Amino acid sequence: MAALMIPPPHAPAFLAAHGWGDARILPLAGDASFRRYFRIVDGDRQAVLMDAPPPHEDPRPFIAVAEFLCEQGLTAPTIIARDLKQGLLLIDDFGDVRLRETVDEAPHTEADYYAGVTDLLVHLHARPPMDGLPAHGLDQWLGEVELFSDWYCPAFDIAVDREAFRAAWAEVLTPVEQDGLPRVTVLRDYHAENIMLVPGRDGIGHYGLLDFQDARVGHPAYDLASVLEDARRDVSPAVETAMLARYQAATGQDIEAAYWALAAQRNTRILGVFVRLWKRDNKPHYKSFQPRMWGLLERDLAHPSLVPVRQWFDANVPASKRAEAWL
Repeated sequence: MAALMIPPPHAPAFLAAHGWGDARILPLAGDASFRRYFRIVDGDRQAVLMDAPPPHEDPRPFIAVAEFLCEQGLTAPTIIARDLKQGLLLIDDFGDVRLRETVDEAPHTEADYYAGVTDLLVHLHARPPMDGLPAHGLDQWLGEVELFSDWYCPAFDIAVDREAFRAAWAEVLTPVEQDGLPRVTVLRDYHAENIMLVPGRDGIGHYGLLDFQDARVGHPAYDLASVLEDARRDVSPAVETAMLARYQAATGQDIEAAYWALAAQRNTRILGVFVRLWKRDNKPHYKSFQPRMWGLLERDLAHPSLVPVRQWFDANVPASKRAEAWL
C-alpha cells in the first residue's frame, strides 16, 4: 500500500528531545520504499525528518553512506539526530530546487548541469570505495534482471525461457565483470530526482545527494548509465554522448561497452521493478514511466555487444507487449 503522509505518532517526542519541540511537521515526499520524508520548520530553522520504519527499513546504511560521502568532499545530508529503534532521522534540508525541474524549465542548461553531475562521479571514483559495502557484480546483475522475468512477464502472460534469458545476459555481462577496471562506490539510484541544487555551494558541492542507502561496490559505468538513461526524464542523446566522452577523457578509462551493457541491465531491471511497484505495492503511477524505459532499452539493445540479449527479447517479447502495451 502507498504510505500515507501522516507523521508517525512518536515524531513529536523525538523532535522535542532534540530541541525541535515547537517545530511544524509538514509532508514532503514518499518514495518507492516504505520511507517517508517530512519538512520540519521551527522559525528560521528547517530540517528533514526521515521516517524509515522498522522492520521494513534500516536507516543505518543511509547514515554510513552519508558520512562517507561527506568525507569525500561531496554534499550529503548531515545527520542532526537519530533514533534507530524507531527508524527516525533528522537530517539537513537541501531545499526544494531539484536538478530534474531546473533542467526541464531551462533546457539550455542541461549540458552544464550534467557536466557537473558527471564530474561528481569522476571525483567519487578517483577515491577508494567505501569499506564494508556489498558487491555489485555479475551475480547481482544477473539476479536483478530476473525481476523482469519474475514480474513483467507474468503481467503480460509471456512464457519465459528463464535459462535462455539468464544465459543471454551472462554472455553480455561476463566481459564487463572481467574488464579489469577498478571498482568504485556505486550509489545505484543516481538520477535527476535524487540530486538537489544546494544554494551557496559551488562546483560538485552544488549537487546535494539523496537516496543512496543501497550503495554498493561496483562498476564505474553503472551510475553514469543511471543518470544519463534516467527513468524519469529524457536526457538528450547529444548530452548523453558528450558526458560519456567527458567521463572517459577525465578518467582515461574506456567504459563504453560496459556503459551500454549496464544501461540495458538496469533498464530491464527497472521494467520489472515498476510492475512490482504497481502490482504488489499499489503504486500505479509507475506505469507511466514504462514507455520511456522501453525506449531506453531498445536503444541499448541496438548496440553490437547486446546481440544475445536482443535476440532473446526479439524471440520472447513481441512489440505489443513492450512500449505499445503502456501507451
